[in-house]
Amino acid sequence: MFERLRQMLVKEFLQVFRDPRMRMVIFVIPCVQTLVIGYAVTTDVKHVRTAVYDLDHSQDSRDLVARFAASEYFDVVARPGTEAEVRRLVDRGEASVVLRMNRGFGEDLRAGRTAALQVIVDGTDSNTASVVVGYVGRIARALSTDVLLNHIERSQGGVRPPGRPELRSRTWFNENLESRNYFVPGVIAIVVTLVTLLLTSMAVVREKEIGTIEQIMVTPITPTEFILGKTIPFGLIGFADVLLVTAVGVFWFDVPIRGNLLLLLGCSGLYLITTLGIGLLISTVSQTQQQAMMSTFFFFFPAMMLSGFVFPIANMPEIVQWITCLNPLRYLLVILRGIFLKGVGVGVLWPEILALAVMGTLMLSFVPTRFRKTLA
Repeated sequence: MFERLRQMLVKEFLQVFRDPRMRMVIFVIPCVQTLVIGYAVTTDVKHVRTAVYDLDHSQDSRDLVARFAASEYFDVVARPGTEAEVRRLVDRGEASVVLRMNRGFGEDLRAGRTAALQVIVDGTDSNTASVVVGYVGRIARALSTDVLLNHIERSQGGVRPPGRPELRSRTWFNENLESRNYFVPGVIAIVVTLVTLLLTSMAVVREKEIGTIEQIMVTPITPTEFILGKTIPFGLIGFADVLLVTAVGVFWFDVPIRGNLLLLLGCSGLYLITTLGIGLLISTVSQTQQQAMMSTFFFFFPAMMLSGFVFPIANMPEIVQWITCLNPLRYLLVILRGIFLKGVGVGVLWPEILALAVMGTLMLSFVPTRFRKTLA
């Protein structure tokens, strides 16, 4: 048995590494994908193109604009003089936000009356628009507080205004609220998932296309040995990719890894068992490599969308939340973020670890049976 398995492993490694393009796919592409996606996937909204339509031209309106320009969220790119110019800037996408202050803005502010500030936001991207509105509200509230305190101080003849509560917030695990620290561990999971699924989904079907599957059928090798021979090489390659993309996340993006690295590798191993089993299942039911590739993406994209990588699972309909319980990527994301950001261990992550172990066991138990039926 061990000799047959060893020969199978040697064959698979030779078949994988003799192709320069395959070596590129295994080792270079995952790093490149991690770099590109790590920069691209972020919810931070900064340097929003802003136009200022100031009809007041007072010191107060200029001070308000200076507050917006001084923040890292808004870049003043235009100062239109007419309504038509405002509409043109928004229609062409040259400005995503327009600040409009009508005549009398400064006078109302100094008199203690409500001074209207109109904010026109391009709502094409609803997520960005909602974040921008939050930023505008924060700056406007800060201005309102300062004006109120100055008014109280003047009305009391220089007497110190009464005390006010001071909010002191503290954020755990992601102190600077950098979305990259949240998304990069997910990128690691996405990249490893895609690579292992593609490799294993082509494993058996490639034997069918080149005609070697008949030769394997007449050998003494058992379905279990055949599956192990197909799984172990790609499992080792998957571990190598986990280490590579983790190194990119830690050393390039400065994502902290506060937990146990051995626990990370162990949980990744459980997840790889599941993805390798799914890939082999796809390979056994496909007749061509094109079918295998299409089936892989048919599984991959719903798995990614229902994993919590982009959209919170708690915001999904209840029936969809139950469906996500069958998604192994969901559990790996919880584990990765827990190990990277929180530094938690088995005592906290055991439900996710148990789910991956059960899924991997069931998958690898079913695939040899399916392979035997395929050969029959």
